[in-house]
Amino acid sequence: MTVPDDVPPPPPAAADDGAGTSQAEALTSHREAAALIDALDALRARLHALRLPLDTPNAHAARADLAAAVDQLDDYLLPRLRAEKAPLLVVVGGSTGAGKSTLVNSILGEHVTAPGVLRPTTRAPVLVHHPLDARWFTTDRVLPGLARVTSGTDASAWGADRPAPTRTLRLVASEGIPQGLALLDAPDVDSVETANRELAAELLGAADLWLFVTTAARYADAVPWELLRSAAARRAQVALVLDRVDPGAEAVADDLRRMTAEHGLGDAPIFVVPEAAESGPTALDEGLLPEASVAEVSTWLSGLGGDPEARRRVITATRDGVVDDLVRRAVQLADAADLQESADTRLRDAVERHHADAVRAVEAATSDGAILRGEVLARWQDFVGTSEFFRAIEKGVGKVRDLVVGFFRGRPTQAPQVEQAIASGLESVILDSAEAAAERTYESWRGDAAGTTLLDGLELSRTSASLRSEIAEQVRAWQGDVLTLVREQGASKRGTARALSLGVNALGVSLMVIVFASTAGLTGAEIGIAGGTALVGQKLLEAVFGDDAVRRLAAQAKQRLTARVQAVMTGQAARYTAQLDALGTADAGGAGLRDAARRVEGASRDERATRPSAPDGTTRPWTGRLLRGAGTVREPERPASFPVPAVRADTPEPDDATERPGWWSRVFGRRNGDQ
Repeated sequence: MTVPDDVPPPPPAAADDGAGTSQAEALTSHREAAALIDALDALRARLHALRLPLDTPNAHAARADLAAAVDQLDDYLLPRLRAEKAPLLVVVGGSTGAGKSTLVNSILGEHVTAPGVLRPTTRAPVLVHHPLDARWFTTDRVLPGLARVTSGTDASAWGADRPAPTRTLRLVASEGIPQGLALLDAPDVDSVETANRELAAELLGAADLWLFVTTAARYADAVPWELLRSAAARRAQVALVLDRVDPGAEAVADDLRRMTAEHGLGDAPIFVVPEAAESGPTALDEGLLPEASVAEVSTWLSGLGGDPEARRRVITATRDGVVDDLVRRAVQLADAADLQESADTRLRDAVERHHADAVRAVEAATSDGAILRGEVLARWQDFVGTSEFFRAIEKGVGKVRDLVVGFFRGRPTQAPQVEQAIASGLESVILDSAEAAAERTYESWRGDAAGTTLLDGLELSRTSASLRSEIAEQVRAWQGDVLTLVREQGASKRGTARALSLGVNALGVSLMVIVFASTAGLTGAEIGIAGGTALVGQKLLEAVFGDDAVRRLAAQAKQRLTARVQAVMTGQAARYTAQLDALGTADAGGAGLRDAARRVEGASRDERATRPSAPDGTTRPWTGRLLRGAGTVREPERPASFPVPAVRADTPEPDDATERPGWWSRVFGRRNGDQ
């Protein structure tokens, strides 16, 4: 196993003072983390190569899952694993006009992002970090898909003239945020602009923790809950801020808690921010909410940002949830890939079946004598006649060789006429069969959901415009093959050179007629085609080459005709199969993807089993910089669904401090009744 260059190295070896076991655990954990990254890289390669272009059952949902899986890897999972010590990234997202930017500014106590009355408000996302954490965000280790620009903390200069929707991340360094914590003000999840919505979803997917902001008027909107349900599905860590709550509207918070429990987010903390008044203690102060309004969320974030172990637990919980969700998606995508491969096989089988039927139709039409009727028969009868020539042949083979010279010398223009008639008839038979194959293939694809969309904009219900000339070329080439066979056979038989020099075309035409007269080759029996005229050609060839040679020549001529007909039909079939070849679905089977998913699952299980245990289960008091209002102002009643971590060692908990047991309680190492 190769350890990637950007995986942090294990800690240096300690002296042999009884800590050898801890050092060994750290080395093992580092090795298993590198193995997990290797497995995820292999899975990403499989996902990147996966194509789901055919409209198989649930293909639309599978394509969305594929994009989401790749985004999970690129935007969050791989960057986070390769930068495990990066600050905890809290993405502040929510509905249009929910007050995300005002909340971020108020928590920090300075204008770092620009709110406004125009919609959408936030366009370019703003990431606020401590100055000492800048290098984590100026490189592509975190949010690698976004370009970076830096900005001062005063957002007023660019607030009035915002840029257009962009893939740029605005970085703001601020002393107002604890080191190890970063806040990202994302675009609206329900923005009227598609680019904003997509970017918001991407940023939320890259978060270690969602701080989801909604309002008393819009907390039940469908779009935010779609994202929240997806967060619950992958066990992302989520906290909610219920903004703009009017006095006396506490029931709204209770209803929101009910909804979070119903959607699998019962442990998510909920913070209530009152509606800003025009004057008084809840009025805006230079665009900032009063400290009392943001005290609880500031206290909570300060405690989280100041406790490395609490941060690690949040990060690993989100990361583990993403890994598990990714494995689940990969298995489902493998099933979707199997459906794509089956559909590809089914469509190709239809093409092959109908064009193979066309080849067999040509074989039948050129073997039962049908092609010898009409113009071909008339020209053949003109060529051989039915009286003198036939009676001369019946008198004995010995006289044939003498007759051939005079007969062919006297009729030099009639052999080409027969040859042309045969070519014209053969071209019609092949073209009709190809047209039937095209029609049947088109109908088969049109009746298949996976095939019908491939027909849009393509003229595939008929044969190609150039097919007639292609068939004519192949027929002429086959007639040349027949003459070559006759010529080669004559060169190997002494005594026939003179006859061949005078009548090779006529002998070749005779061989063509025999090919079209019998499916079983020449047996010497009378062939009852048009009054026995085909027998003239048989007797003539037998007189020149012998019975065995004629049977062999007829079989070879038939094989070469079939090969050329197959070449024509293969070219026509390729017009359909080329559509599938271009999509790359022939090898879209899910076996390789399942193997990659199982490898990730195993590597993740091993990595979790070897993580160093936490030093203790208690929350460390935060003695560094506090977010605005943290630990200084508390609401008289706070929601019971979240823990309040210790903020300062000298800040006592209020007497009414209560909390609901849950995941966040375990993060901060608190239990009911702990003080």
